[in-house]
Amino acid sequence: MHKRIHSGEKPFECTVCSKRFTTSHELVMHNRIHSGEKPYKCHMCDKAFGNSGHLYRHMRVHTGDKPYKCSLCNRSFSRISHLQRHKRHVHSNRKPYECPYCGKLSKTSADLKRHVRIHTGAKPYSCRHCSDRFTWLDQLKTHLLSHTMKVLGCRVTFVRSNLATVATLSYIYVVIKL
Repeated sequence: MHKRIHSGEKPFECTVCSKRFTTSHELVMHNRIHSGEKPYKCHMCDKAFGNSGHLYRHMRVHTGDKPYKCSLCNRSFSRISHLQRHKRHVHSNRKPYECPYCGKLSKTSADLKRHVRIHTGAKPYSCRHCSDRFTWLDQLKTHLLSHTMKVLGCRVTFVRSNLATVATLSYIYVVIKL
């Protein structure tokens, strides 16, 4: 059986999607994707998993165990993939994603995707209450306040200091249930 790993032989085939596997155990585990079977249950919450490794990893949510430590800043992570992503994004100067419009380099594909909107004018965030669309999520969040809050009045407060008199404007809002 070990020889199959080196030979690339995969004699076990899924009857649903035709994916092939080296061992029958791998096929059994894969079939759970199609059947939805999740025999490994967390005793602390309602989550269930198709294989024991996923349950073991999930248990770190409850225990707080973070065994993967960054050697550069001592930050800890519950998954090795999270540590690897952290090192790429925080400690690496590598920027493999290049803007096709201006050549700007980005660390992540998500950063590049956001940047490209500057050039394309794309507005992927739309208001569910009106037809307005926005380039950035923060713009949409601010806009949504205009649908849920109305100004009832305002109050001006003057504060005297040795240097000047400063006016502070406070708005009184009421939340409108939509």
